[in-house]
Amino acid sequence: MATKTWFVTGISRGFGRTLCEELLRRGHKVVGTTRNGTSGPAHQNLIELPLDVSDEKQTHEAIAQAIAKAGRIDVVVNNAGFGLVGAVEEVSTAEARHVFETNFFGTWNVIRAVLPHLRANRSGHIVNFSSIGGITGSMGNGLYNASKFAVEGLSEALEVELKPFGITVTIVEPGYFRTDFLSSSSIQQAAKVIDAYAETAGATRNAVSARSGSQPGDPAKAVAVIIDAVESHAPPLRLPLGPDAFARIDAKIARLRQDMDQWQAAASDTQFDSQ
Repeated sequence: MATKTWFVTGISRGFGRTLCEELLRRGHKVVGTTRNGTSGPAHQNLIELPLDVSDEKQTHEAIAQAIAKAGRIDVVVNNAGFGLVGAVEEVSTAEARHVFETNFFGTWNVIRAVLPHLRANRSGHIVNFSSIGGITGSMGNGLYNASKFAVEGLSEALEVELKPFGITVTIVEPGYFRTDFLSSSSIQQAAKVIDAYAETAGATRNAVSARSGSQPGDPAKAVAVIIDAVESHAPPLRLPLGPDAFARIDAKIARLRQDMDQWQAAASDTQFDSQ
């Protein structure tokens, strides 16, 4: 494959760093962002920029710098984000806004900043990191789920809007992978705790630290699949990662089909009677 320039947010750790390292190993150029601009892997083909994706002005400046320094951007990876654990009732407005500012609005900021460049080139690929939590909800993750569901809806619309310009879109939906996503340095927990949710959202809170460091997924294998998918002749709109992700999606599809089959006749008979 020809060498391309990838713009990747959040390369200091987790999927972002592993993806950056694999891209560099394959000979690609990477413009990677971190909050301080200095914590990515050292490499001659890596340009690091400071970026808080929730800052719209800084995002536009970072994209402009990336184009000026690298010459062009071919692939954009919206990876920056974090988790928030807490029952829907427990999460405060400030906590909800914070997770949306990064996970959704941060992704949207990058997309809006880079699209004029990609449209002018009549080519490009946008990779938006969602999660299995972006297609299936789970107890204790409601606001995180909501932020990633929003990314999925945005991406679906984006795919059809950008197709005439030769720009493709892929949503990445990882299950549990052994990154530091579940560590206290990454995931956040709602400050308010309501005892009534001890067996639901509370169980999720307790499981976070227990699962951290023992997730079954290998990030190195995952990023190889992501790159291969982007470089394939027909990149997918959705790319679930891990058998747990596929199992949860299959369960959702089965539930959806069950609900549709049960109510389709009655719910379809809701149009005005023919005159």
